[in-house]
Formats: sequence, structure tokens, C-alpha cells
Amino acid sequence: MDLLEYQAKDLFQKVGIPILPSQRIDHPKDLKQLRIPYPIVLKSQVYAGGRGKAGGVRFAENTIDAVAAAQAIFHLPILGQYPEVLLAEAKYEPDQELYLAVVLDPSLRRPLLLGSREGGMALEATSRQIQQVLVDGEFSPFYARRLAIKMGLTGELIESVSAIAEKMYRLFLTYDLDLVEINPLAVNPAGEVMALDGKVTVNDAALGRHPDLLAMPSGDSHRDCFANRPALSALAMGPTCGVAASAFDLPNLNPMLFPGSLGILCNGAGLTMATLDLVDRAGGQPSACLNLGGESSYRLPPDTLCDRLEKGLDWILQTQRLRSVLLNLLGGADTCNAVAKAIARYLEQQRPPVTVPLVVRLGGAHAAAARKQLAALDLPMLFVLDSLDEAITKAIALSEGARVGR
Repeated sequence: MDLLEYQAKDLFQKVGIPILPSQRIDHPKDLKQLRIPYPIVLKSQVYAGGRGKAGGVRFAENTIDAVAAAQAIFHLPILGQYPEVLLAEAKYEPDQELYLAVVLDPSLRRPLLLGSREGGMALEATSRQIQQVLVDGEFSPFYARRLAIKMGLTGELIESVSAIAEKMYRLFLTYDLDLVEINPLAVNPAGEVMALDGKVTVNDAALGRHPDLLAMPSGDSHRDCFANRPALSALAMGPTCGVAASAFDLPNLNPMLFPGSLGILCNGAGLTMATLDLVDRAGGQPSACLNLGGESSYRLPPDTLCDRLEKGLDWILQTQRLRSVLLNLLGGADTCNAVAKAIARYLEQQRPPVTVPLVVRLGGAHAAAARKQLAALDLPMLFVLDSLDEAITKAIALSEGARVGR
């Protein structure tokens, strides 16, 4: 389950990650008792991404402007979500914006350090620059320093960014998290680093071990900070999406839209990010990308994962510009067979039949038997491959071939 930004930053402060002076705002009138100096930035506290582009982040130079901005943000839906809390924060002028994250690799079940010299809103356009370091043993500062060097950092910035990565990893372990992300990690002209935004995803199964997380204040009039995210609205996503709202009646679906023609569907944030990176490096142009659950999705019961899979296919097959879909899925002994049956059932029940080519790569226990089960369907729009590289190459070729052939 996700934390809101202000809650994530409370955790950052506990482990010594630098954050700006800030104040939670429950109502526009709270700005009349603001304890931080102007100018400030007001941020919508919702679980959806894309706040800046949607108008959920605004600057204010004085109280009058701040109250007006807060009123506008409180009434602004972002992917169907209205904020019940805002965060007022001191304005910061960065000289450089970086990206840092610690995620759980769903296949290896090991922590993965991620970093890029291009953070903030530029991250989506430069996904190929995200560097990775797998923590395959007992953690030491070596891993964090290796990431900073792979990011191309030099001088004192290696030490300061490494120190932040170490603290993020300590937070990741302490609270049994699935994700700790800072985007952007700002660097000022003096070389000082500051976490301007943060995201934390808590492992549902570990909440019982962390009563302090359950006790985090969310306000008497506000929904529980650990409630699942509300269903996304197709209307809130804008007219370019062309998606029925019914595709979003499950929590924790995390859709992303791009201007290309290749759809990507995975189960796990780490797997999704890695697949996007590999597609980008192979020259593919993503159109839509969907993570079916979160980093712990490889532990989902088969029925739950299959339900998400069918609804994910509903969503991704309705996106515009789509010419092919790559399904890169990992599962256990039971889930691989169940996923294969779910894909087969979905394709056989669609009327009219699916005309977009689907390239399926299944990994995990009993994956070979599941792939044979799918291949036996002998459907012209279904391609089942063992190798991820081959699946990516095939999916890209189909997307480009379909686009050229029109």
C-alpha cells in the first residue's frame, strides 16, 4: 500500500534523508497560520502520478495567492482522485535533478538499487539512463557507491548520493517496504542534495510488524492513509486514452501512456521498469504500460492475479495507437498454469476476436508446460516465446510491421 508524499517524508526524516521545511494543509484557511516562509510550493496529496502536469503543484509568493492556489488544488481531480490533504513546502531552486529508488526484484527476490542522472519530469523520456545495482549479498556502502558511479556522478556528489542511497536502503529494510523512491533528488549549486518528492510502498503482509506505520496520522475527516487507492476514472485520464472506466475496478493498477505503438503488461514494478528499459534499448516505442499489482504480486493467489490480468488486457487493448502487446509475466508453480488458462479463456471469449498480436513470455516454475498450453491454442494473433529477448524483438517487429502496413 502506498503512502502519501508527506507521510513518506516523515519516514525520510527519521533516517536522516534531507527534506525541506513543510507543513500539512487540511484546509485553505490553514495557510493563514503557515509556519514556513514564502515563497512556497503547494502539492496535491494523491496516490496518482502526474500531479505537476495536471496542475496539482503550484507556487505561491504570499498568503492570498497560497489560499487561492489551495482552493483550486483541493477541487482538482487527478486521475479521478481529489486530495484531502495538501503539502506546503519551501521553494527550492535545484541546479540538477536525479532519480533514486530501492525496489524488490520480484524474480530474484532481492533488493535492487536504481538511479539516473535525469530525474523529475524528464525521467520518462530518458528511461534508458536508469542504472541498476542488484544487492545480492549483505548490504555494504559498496553497492550505493557503485550505483553513484554507474550514474556517471563525480567528485563529492558520489559521496552525498551514496549516503542517500544507503539511508533509503536502511529504510527499505527497517519497514519491510516494496519501494522507496526519490524523484527528484535535487542538487543545488553548492552540491547539497535534497529530496523534493518521495514515494513509499509498504508490503501489505508486513504491516502487522510495524504498528508505527499503522499509527501514522491521517486526520479524523480523512480516509485511512493505508486504504487502497480508489478506482481510476477513464474520464480523468483524458480523451486520448479511450478506456472504459470498468477496466479500473481493481486497486493498485498503475497505467502509463506513451506515444508509441507497443503495449506492455507485466506483474511487478521492478519487472515492469526493467521490461520498459529493455524495450527502449531495443528501439521499441511503447504505447501503454501496465503493472498488474506491485512488487509483491508474484505472491498473489492465482485467481487474484488472473482477475487483474483479464482487466489489464481489457484496458491495454482499448488504448489508442496500439499495434502489438508484450506480456512479460512471472509466476510460481500454480500461477503459471493459471495465467495460461486465463489468457486462453480471455482470447476465446472475446467477440469480435482480438486482432492485436499478443506476444507472451512466461517465466517461473512450470512455465514450460504453461507455454505449451498456450501454443496449443494455435491462434494467429498469439505468439508464445521462451526468451525475453526474442519476445521483445518479436513484439517490436509486429508493432512496426503493423504500423507500416496500414
